[in-house]
Amino acid sequence: MKTLIIEDEKAALRNLKAAMKEVEAEFEIVGETDSVTGTLEWFASHSMPELVFMDIHLADGSAFGIFEQIDITCPIIFTTAYDEYALQAFRVNSIAYLLKPISSSDLQKAVDKLKMFGSAVQPNIDFQAVMHALKREESYKTHFLIPVKGDRFVPVCVDQISYFYIDEGAVKAVTQSAEIFDFQQTLDELAELLNPRLFFRANRQYIIAHKAVTGVSLWFGGRMVLQLTPPTGEKVIISKARVPAFKDWF
Repeated sequence: MKTLIIEDEKAALRNLKAAMKEVEAEFEIVGETDSVTGTLEWFASHSMPELVFMDIHLADGSAFGIFEQIDITCPIIFTTAYDEYALQAFRVNSIAYLLKPISSSDLQKAVDKLKMFGSAVQPNIDFQAVMHALKREESYKTHFLIPVKGDRFVPVCVDQISYFYIDEGAVKAVTQSAEIFDFQQTLDELAELLNPRLFFRANRQYIIAHKAVTGVSLWFGGRMVLQLTPPTGEKVIISKARVPAFKDWF
């Protein structure tokens, strides 16, 4: 199977090649590129391969830019480090993908699927819609730089935060290790910065992390009460109107 590999990370390239050697398929690597420009140049001077492995983030931009210049009519398997939430953009657009680091078993499944459907061309895909979804995922905050005493700042990873809450008009964040930090942003502003897959606006007082929820109890009036860790010292109540959204999120 004549194969083109489009990958700009050497470690990922080695990983893919190692996996290719372990599956029941004969790959003939006819080209390797690491950029949008290099890929376009390769296609300008070579015939269409039978399969393309394509990383999304390349040295000079998004691989989706390639499709704005040329039509690739052979099957494409994207290799990506995106998480489960972002991968929904691939599934709804019928895009084949392998999650990095690539295992030989996952590659074998992809090859078996390719054999099953033969050399069918890539379906019509709205790459602009996929790019928009992935860029939105990348735009959410992953770290905050928090001012502390004097001229010092403390970097705090979003993954370490259990919840944000309002205390006497001031916004604070509590980490998994029960550290408390003051925040300058309002809860409304934080809600725009945080990944909605990971955080939920429980009410006017709290934004909670999914991993912080340790228990949920029914409350009168169709409401719910959440148990969080570290403990909050007060009831975190989901209103009846917000309960359906909470269930969908959780």
